[in-house]
Amino acid sequence: MSEQFMDKIDPAQHVLSGKTKGIRRFLPFLGPAFIAAVAYIDPGNFATNISAGSQYGYLLLWVILFSNIMALLIQTLSAKLGIATGKNLPEVASERFSKWVSIGLWIQAELVIMATDLAEFIGAALGFNLLFHIPLLPSACIAAVGSFLILELQRRGARHLEAGITSLLFMVALSFVIEVFYAKPEPGAVMHGLFVPGLEGMNSLLLAVGILGATVMPHAIYLHSGLTQKRVVGKSEAERKKIFQFEFVDIVIAMVIAGAVNASMLIVAAALFFKNGLHVEDIDVAYTELGNLVGPAAAVFFGIGLLIAGLSSSSVGTMAGDMVMQGFIKKRIPLYVRRFVTIVPPIVIIALGINPTKALVVSQVILSFGIGFALVPLIMFTSNKKLMGSLVNRRITTIVAWGVAALVIGLNLFLLLDFV
Repeated sequence: MSEQFMDKIDPAQHVLSGKTKGIRRFLPFLGPAFIAAVAYIDPGNFATNISAGSQYGYLLLWVILFSNIMALLIQTLSAKLGIATGKNLPEVASERFSKWVSIGLWIQAELVIMATDLAEFIGAALGFNLLFHIPLLPSACIAAVGSFLILELQRRGARHLEAGITSLLFMVALSFVIEVFYAKPEPGAVMHGLFVPGLEGMNSLLLAVGILGATVMPHAIYLHSGLTQKRVVGKSEAERKKIFQFEFVDIVIAMVIAGAVNASMLIVAAALFFKNGLHVEDIDVAYTELGNLVGPAAAVFFGIGLLIAGLSSSSVGTMAGDMVMQGFIKKRIPLYVRRFVTIVPPIVIIALGINPTKALVVSQVILSFGIGFALVPLIMFTSNKKLMGSLVNRRITTIVAWGVAALVIGLNLFLLLDFV
């Protein structure tokens, strides 16, 4: 990770020594999970959640809740690995696997991150296009400039980056709170969809798997361990356990916000599109129909959410790419060079006139392929007492984690086979 993430943060040391009390104890530890959580509300989620809500109403809300609970467990394991070892997941993997396995893991991780960046960058370009009626190709160029500006925060230090990304996350959340207010959903139907699992045929199962694939992100699994690895360094087992407890609060808050945003997307689609018999799969169609059904303001807030989600998540993807290269193969290229290289494929796709929403769907399929390669090593390492010390997984945690891994990998293989 960058040097900024390796700086010791004095306020955190005051907390660990018992000098800071009350709610202020949590403040120095908030931030890493918010950066990782941005990956959970990228434009790929827009496409799957809106499609699910417009086709099946509130039926698949429980999938978002279930996916978010699994994501909470996975991100907790990733953060814990960084705290316990002082290393990120790719670094630990490169130490424990052979050179060629590490190279293979690096290649697949880079491909997955490229697919992630494709979805996020296209989403940002589409946001500019919808809000300002700028053609997609110029919008993509503007989005590129915006993503470089966000990366500039990283040069100013960890706190500046965390504050910037967290602000963007809250702006997306606020946009969808307003969208839900406009949509006026039925509270009883929302509660039923959230807590009563149900499916209606094979297509609803495919959409459920798509929601899951768009929620659990491989690059977020890699990145979170890097964000916590040397952010606050515990000098003893007791201090590391305290750090983990504070970071867990960070994870819960961030994942609740990300889950609420995803649920809001589906709720809005159900309350407006499904209710009016509209089957909406394309993001630009969703934007237009929001304007038709509710008014221009609703469409604008939707566009703002899409734009901010795309810009912020694309920058997070670039950070993850830098980390996996450094961790797996001990190489690094300048962050801005990496950013420039990764914006070329989406710009080419946009220039060729390929449907942006279709490109988002394909990117989610590629993402599905990479989940197992991140999740299996993570569970192996966090279950290793010698490696993790007092932060090793409890037996029940390991059992549940392997169950989650089997479910996620199995469902995503199902999605891949269906796509083929």
